[in-house]
Amino acid sequence: MFSKIKTFFKNETVLGIALVLALGSMFLVRPDSEYLNYPDYQTLALLMSLMIIVAGFKSLGVFDILSYALLRRVKSVRSLSLALVLLCFFLSMILTNDVTLLTFVPFSIITFKIIDQEKTLLKVIVLETIAANLGSMATPIGNPQNLYLYSVSKMDMGAFLSATLPFALLSLAMLFGATLFIKGDKIENLKLNSEADIDYKKLTVYLFLLGLCLLVVFKLIPYYIALIVTLLSVLIIDSRLFKGVDYGLLFTFMAFFIFIGNIKRLPFINELLTKLVLGHELYIAILVSQIISNVPAAILLAGFSNDLCALLSGVNIGGLGTLIASLASLISFKLYTKEYPKAKGAFLKVFTCYNLLFLAALILLSFML
Repeated sequence: MFSKIKTFFKNETVLGIALVLALGSMFLVRPDSEYLNYPDYQTLALLMSLMIIVAGFKSLGVFDILSYALLRRVKSVRSLSLALVLLCFFLSMILTNDVTLLTFVPFSIITFKIIDQEKTLLKVIVLETIAANLGSMATPIGNPQNLYLYSVSKMDMGAFLSATLPFALLSLAMLFGATLFIKGDKIENLKLNSEADIDYKKLTVYLFLLGLCLLVVFKLIPYYIALIVTLLSVLIIDSRLFKGVDYGLLFTFMAFFIFIGNIKRLPFINELLTKLVLGHELYIAILVSQIISNVPAAILLAGFSNDLCALLSGVNIGGLGTLIASLASLISFKLYTKEYPKAKGAFLKVFTCYNLLFLAALILLSFML
């Protein structure tokens, strides 16, 4: 029993912590009807819908085809690296940062083995990770923290972009600059198998469902309509897509909703956290993200903040820094070190150097803004 619990916490660390916090808080505030008001149901519905839709796109090979089409045009290791980094940056705006890395890190490992450039691979994967974490900040559906904060706040798209776009643009410029230091050796005969038959009927359905989710994000239709249509559509055309849902993430959100809802009902703690957070949202969010990662930080701090735009900037910038600051970074670490078990130290060294450089630049920009 103990070994099973240990394995669970090792594999689902954040979910485990969230469950402990939620259960602990339930001893302080006994369950009652008020618990039903804790969750943000729109965030949960959109997260589930988007994960199903992305799984649908992946099942059709859409992302592979788009990637191969671009990669056929590369002529050097530098241009290949830039193409992969930019793909991670821009596609993360729609796919989310974790799905993007799950797609491109294995693809990058295979590609760099083919061209015999494995010495360059580590730097590229670190830049891809930064690109996915920072590119995803540019849209409300790019990552879970954006989806949550945009959902619970009253900010419009203009306010959202003013909080994220300057940082995303600087990040893009820095990523361009970083790829210039990658050697420009020519690539000869890069063979990429892009033969695939797309089921255009299914593709049309998934695009329609994505459109419904965007209508919810822009507050044009209720969230439950998009969720119901998505669930029914997938049940009919491909029920296997339900396996593509990260249920652990959904339960993590639920557990944090319970914990934060209970904490807010404790006058002393509520007052203390409010004093600490108010007026310091951006920097508190960056700091807390380094310890518990930026998604839980967004859920936790939103309950004690009056400036959700600053909080939005903070949790996105806070995805840089430590390896756990963004859980998506752990995906890259696990995938790379699974292929190269002896390179854990090297990965952490390169990852930390680049992350601290980008983090310092974005914090400096926040001072200027």
